[in-house]
Amino acid sequence: MKKAKLFMDTVVEIQVVMNGTASKELVETKVDRAFEAFRKVEQACSRFSPDSELMTACRVIEKPVQISPYLFEPLNFALEMANWTDGEFDPAIGKVMEEQGYNRHYLTGKSIETPAADSTATFRDIILDEHDHTLYLNKPLVIDLGAVAKGFAIDLAANVLRDFEGFMVNAGGDLFAGGMDWNGRPWKVGIQHPLKKDQIIDVIEISNEAVCTSGSYERKNANIPGMHHIINPKTGYSPNDCVSSTIIAPFAMMADAFSTTAILFGREKGKTLIESVGLRGLFITPDLQIVKVGGTQNDSKEMA
Repeated sequence: MKKAKLFMDTVVEIQVVMNGTASKELVETKVDRAFEAFRKVEQACSRFSPDSELMTACRVIEKPVQISPYLFEPLNFALEMANWTDGEFDPAIGKVMEEQGYNRHYLTGKSIETPAADSTATFRDIILDEHDHTLYLNKPLVIDLGAVAKGFAIDLAANVLRDFEGFMVNAGGDLFAGGMDWNGRPWKVGIQHPLKKDQIIDVIEISNEAVCTSGSYERKNANIPGMHHIINPKTGYSPNDCVSSTIIAPFAMMADAFSTTAILFGREKGKTLIESVGLRGLFITPDLQIVKVGGTQNDSKEMA
């Protein structure tokens, strides 16, 4: 069974390997529940909707706000990444992204502006209470969860489908593949050429793993050469040492966050990062070299 719906500015496709033990009605029910996870995460974490849980909470300063698990969990993970990277990965970068023009809703086309927000705010101005599940902001700011929210939604959807022998949740190329495919083999996942959309540059095989890609090639700033949607909060500029970073991890939120962090770190520092946490993946350099990292063979080859 295959179904697709639009969420979070991307087409989400869910595939389930049908077998004799699961009825069509059960599969459809669980697939609908998996899609519902994307809807709930989008409503909670969207920076582009003024009435989302995230943007509503960002309007409350110096007062604790109760937040749902759909916002708390990805934000908590983003703050852990920020602490671990000493702020090179920082969810408080939302106002900077607004100023660079990354503030338009993909469905309505409307732009969101937060004039009171401080573009110098950092993750240290965001305080989460793990016991009470509250969010406290030290100053006006905008939180951006673009590097974790989609991965979190994929993981929630995968958890709904975990009892099936095989399934895939694919959100625009970021995905989790569970079990085995229709042939009883690990899922084959093609890595898209960053510049030639109709070409596959590499194929990997995975089972019960996630694959996420971040890159500089899809959302470039039309007004500033070299700028794109991944911005280093410490420099205010976009790193361009890699065209893209693809990470394979046990969970999609982890793969999502580390693929972005690897771009922020650059190829050499990013390679060390990925290897240090036992993940694997590949980088594509500006001269179109493929650099495999971690559990994959550590070699380089030139793309066609």
